[in-house]
Amino acid sequence: MNRSLRASLAVLVILVSSACVAEDSPSPSPSATSEPTPSLTAEPSPSATTAASPTPTPEPALSLDPPDETDARVVTATVTPEIGAEGGTLTVTVTSAVDERIDELVLRWPTELSDTLVIAPFTPSPERIAEGGPPLVQPWTKWVIGPGEKDEPDGTTSIGWGPLLPEATLTIELDVTRQAAGPVEFDFQILAGNALLTLDDGEAAELRIEVP
Repeated sequence: MNRSLRASLAVLVILVSSACVAEDSPSPSPSATSEPTPSLTAEPSPSATTAASPTPTPEPALSLDPPDETDARVVTATVTPEIGAEGGTLTVTVTSAVDERIDELVLRWPTELSDTLVIAPFTPSPERIAEGGPPLVQPWTKWVIGPGEKDEPDGTTSIGWGPLLPEATLTIELDVTRQAAGPVEFDFQILAGNALLTLDDGEAAELRIEVP
């Protein structure tokens, strides 16, 4: 074999060997990138909320303290205000449900009410107080701004209206003069002397009056 043929064969062997090496060598696989593991964040647990305690209803401004004495004798009572921008009347109807006489029926309300409404047992007029005018003959027995001589409490106005006979009805029309505009609410007590009478439902004879 001549030199040129041997050289050609040698080149061919080298080329075949290179091709085999290239086929046997695995191509590098792309490096695997690990996905980040999501971190678990704890949800904040809802904090326990304390239920707000109910706010007590404030006592109305024109309220009355109950008297020291109560009277178990039963009456039914209604109070009807008919009061406009200038004033009007407060009609009180009381019926006895017992077979004995109540010696003196007394109506009582807060004296502070007079800042808005002045309640009187009659309609004031110049003729009633003029010298030589008609006599003040009225069915009421007392008209006292406490404290009074018969233990009428301080801060109260009391009007006595004579006796309430057994199972009888008294209809009392009080005069009202308005001193200030606007609605007002006030306590109104019905007593025998200074003892709070009892209504037919067993409650004390104290009513809440609303005047628009």
